Amino acid sequence: MKILIINAGSSSLKYQFMESEGGEVFAKGLCERIGIDGRLTHKVPGREDVKKDIPMPTHSEAIQAVLDIMVDPALGVIASTDEIAAVGHRVLHGGMAFTESCIIDDACIAAIEKCIPLGPLHNPANLMGIRACQAIMPNTPQVAVFDTAFHMTMPPKAYIYAIPYEYYEKDDVRRYGFHGTSHRYVSARAIDMLGNPEHSKVICCHLGNGSSLSAVVDGKCADTTMGLGPLAGFPMGTRSGDMDATILEYLMGRYGYDIKEMLNILNKKSGVLGISGVSSDFRDLDDAAAKGNERAALALEKFIYEVKKFIGAYASAMGGVDAIVFTAGIGENSIDLRRRICEGLEYMGIQMDAEKNNVRGQEVDVSAEGSKVKIFVIPTNEELMIAMDTAALCKK
Repeated sequence: MKILIINAGSSSLKYQFMESEGGEVFAKGLCERIGIDGRLTHKVPGREDVKKDIPMPTHSEAIQAVLDIMVDPALGVIASTDEIAAVGHRVLHGGMAFTESCIIDDACIAAIEKCIPLGPLHNPANLMGIRACQAIMPNTPQVAVFDTAFHMTMPPKAYIYAIPYEYYEKDDVRRYGFHGTSHRYVSARAIDMLGNPEHSKVICCHLGNGSSLSAVVDGKCADTTMGLGPLAGFPMGTRSGDMDATILEYLMGRYGYDIKEMLNILNKKSGVLGISGVSSDFRDLDDAAAKGNERAALALEKFIYEVKKFIGAYASAMGGVDAIVFTAGIGENSIDLRRRICEGLEYMGIQMDAEKNNVRGQEVDVSAEGSKVKIFVIPTNEELMIAMDTAALCKK
């Protein structure tokens, strides 16, 4: 089934058109500067990339631009939009309403709207993408796939916060976790690579500009590092990760910040960028550290240290670990960072083969001969998971 995948941001829209069985990608691209002027980048395998400036006052014009170029006789990949069997939408926050993907109807939209306070930056943008597709493609089935859904199998001891229980009961305050579609895909692949044992314990390390770990027992999430929002866990590109809330009170009192300013600092000026003062891009940090920049080196050390701590914590919580998975931009491509994370974990039976680890962007077992714990590099494929869910729901 040919599925159009939509990932709508506030001023951007990523798309991918692919086959749900096998994952062949026919076209993908990005609409940028929506609401400003509009720019479309369209990519078809084996062809030169196309870049066009197209007015995009709203997401509706962006969706229309995508559909127009998809059917363009010279640049497109289909003769008619009728060849698009369904549209799968990435939605950030499903709250407690969604434990799995669902066909989009009025009730689904109302539930996503109800989750806007939990995902104030992403859910409104996701809804704009959904509504734009509904307006332009009213007879095409639409499916919502939630970042939070995979983590809804966590037990209460993992998702509850130690604050008055009424905030959970009345306001749905709990750990939700994100990157769920990625964690779901790579954990399933890891279990396949382990030989599909009846029982398995997998730690997934989704390491990118935004990063999270998950503990997966028998294919189901038992714990994850992100929380009510994507700020929690360990330091990321620009996000602080876990921290003492007293720091907020101290800095707000000292500098007169309001909560909006404080959260902007924690979300956009912190993480490895905040420590290093150099960049949120780990490649820039590697270069700066190699040239003697001590703060860049410290930022990398802090990131690695915190990832190691969570690996140890999750192995303890699960009562062992069968495989560790590295995925996403950094996890798939940073040879040195993977090596440094695994160094010192030999006591857990984790041993990496340096030669096998000398790869980027490939699915491979990089564990040493005799390692009690498998170490896998698995490129994530969230779009394929969205396509598969969309096709399965539409076939039902």
